[in-house]
Amino acid sequence: MTSRSEFPRHPAHAEYPAHTGRPVHAGSPESSARPGRSEPAGSSGHAEGSGLPEVPIRRTCPFDPSPDLAALRAARPVARAVMPLDGSEVWLVTGHDLVRRMLADPRWSSSVEGGLSEDQPLHLKQPEPGMFIEMDGSEHARYRRMLTARFTVQRTNRLRPRIEQIVAERLDAMERLPRPVDLVAEFALPVPSLVICELLGMPYEDRAEFQEAARAFVRLDSPAEEIEAAMARLIGHLAKLIAAKRAEPDDALIGELVREGVLTDGELVQISMLLLVAGHETTANMIGLGTLLLLQHPDQLALVREGAPGAADELLRYLSIVDVVMFRGAKEDLTLGGQRIRAGEFGLASLGAANRDPALCEDPDRLDVTRPKTAHVALGFGPHQCLGQNLARLELEVAFQALLRRFPGLRAAVPLEEVPVRENSAIHGVHSLPVTW
Repeated sequence: MTSRSEFPRHPAHAEYPAHTGRPVHAGSPESSARPGRSEPAGSSGHAEGSGLPEVPIRRTCPFDPSPDLAALRAARPVARAVMPLDGSEVWLVTGHDLVRRMLADPRWSSSVEGGLSEDQPLHLKQPEPGMFIEMDGSEHARYRRMLTARFTVQRTNRLRPRIEQIVAERLDAMERLPRPVDLVAEFALPVPSLVICELLGMPYEDRAEFQEAARAFVRLDSPAEEIEAAMARLIGHLAKLIAAKRAEPDDALIGELVREGVLTDGELVQISMLLLVAGHETTANMIGLGTLLLLQHPDQLALVREGAPGAADELLRYLSIVDVVMFRGAKEDLTLGGQRIRAGEFGLASLGAANRDPALCEDPDRLDVTRPKTAHVALGFGPHQCLGQNLARLELEVAFQALLRRFPGLRAAVPLEEVPVRENSAIHGVHSLPVTW
């Protein structure tokens, strides 16, 4: 793999990443984003002349999907929408049951590229060996089987003591710093980065390589040359790491795959890149944005501190941080929600709209960390459901409880409207979160 177009642009939707699309070359820089400033695409949220909603439909609140999505879900849960950059049309799916059907249906392909750039419309592509999130059917299943056993609940739970140690060490470091402290830089990002490095067998000192690549991949306005350069550096670094593992394999995940002798170096590079980038980016943003959300809901924060067992899943459902890049391509004519969809047409599943569907749970717009477990789709659904979901839940559980117990007086050090939100990103979150206690 040498071209940036060969890598899924947006790590995180399922078995780690969400995917597709080149960088968007319009819109304000991420660094200027603030809560409450997001606007639906277009001045009215509809494409001029077409009467169709434009997608992606941006949030008007850092914690909630756009109200326009709720209106669409109620009126037309499978509706035509337009990509504003090139005017191409897609099917926007907003109903919970319909999103699940779409993501589980083998007639919808995951090998989708493009859609978020004026120079590359949506199209089906041939994935690189090892980039299994872009694969369908038996090809996808072959890679998935190699990794599934390494992410079971039982195996993940063995990591709990080490995750607890990592979290405690980061909290110790935070406590020694002058306040206010940036929770993202000092806690939300380092914790999952340390965990994924240990899981794969990559030195934490090398984290800059994949963190830099992740930042470029998930920004919707990253220049193509920036992505190319970040990818080239990461690929070169991983190639050297895998060569070292072949010479002296260890007991970490990459070392185990090397010892099995089934995968080529190229496949190992792709898999490692996928797990590294996506394995920390989503969890980091959940910790940052989730903390900010809990600070707005002191009653829910107290329940999380006390160990509410369903808190991680409720926060995942409520925030739905991966929402604007869940594209699929119809491989044959099919029907969804009463709409006839032709082969070659594309669909966009809104996980945020699906997770706030009244058909999913009672009062879905209310945060309730004691809510009985729901069939939310924040971690995807079907054959591509998040491979690392057990690890993500464990990291969130440990991180939130330890943070809130260590600092019972934790509070944001700036007003909500001054927290910089990742508006122009495939993975929603906050760039930084100054906190004190």
